[in-house]
Amino acid sequence: MDKFFVHESSYVDEDVVIGQNTKVWHFCHIQKGARIGNNCSFGQNVNVSNNVKIGNGVKVQNNVSLYEGVELEDYVFCGPSCVFTNDLTPRSKYPKGSAGYKKTLVKAEASIGANATVVCGHTIGKRAIIAAGAVVTKDVPDYALMAGVPARRIGWVCECGEVLDDNLICSHCDIAYEENEGVLKKRR
Repeated sequence: MDKFFVHESSYVDEDVVIGQNTKVWHFCHIQKGARIGNNCSFGQNVNVSNNVKIGNGVKVQNNVSLYEGVELEDYVFCGPSCVFTNDLTPRSKYPKGSAGYKKTLVKAEASIGANATVVCGHTIGKRAIIAAGAVVTKDVPDYALMAGVPARRIGWVCECGEVLDDNLICSHCDIAYEENEGVLKKRR
């Protein structure tokens, strides 16, 4: 017996793995070769394309398409209607197929805001936050707070998600960080 939930209005192709306690809600499509971890949640109208890899504890809100070439590590959050791409120079007359797709990696515990766009071929670092409506056009460091079009780093965030103050100390959980050459790490 399956230990996950798929709403009756959704489609799951053959050769799909869905982990325990994962929930796939209304009007979703999980395509062939997709691999989804445990304890994930997919809101209404989500498309998970062929061969997409998704870790444990991932939350994908309504109206998100995860195209082939996208990989989400554990505990990634994708806000409503955020957008991923997989082809930098698409032409309907000259399709490239999966061999021409660029990989996009979203590392563990990163969050992508509503209506943000992630241009393919980039990595979003662990625990980074992409603001609503931002357009990611380059790699994003771990713990970076990115906003704007194109997205640029406007600050740093704690592992708990709070924006760090000028001293790089979290006002919520008191974790202290240090920055060295654009890399943020916990103080020892």
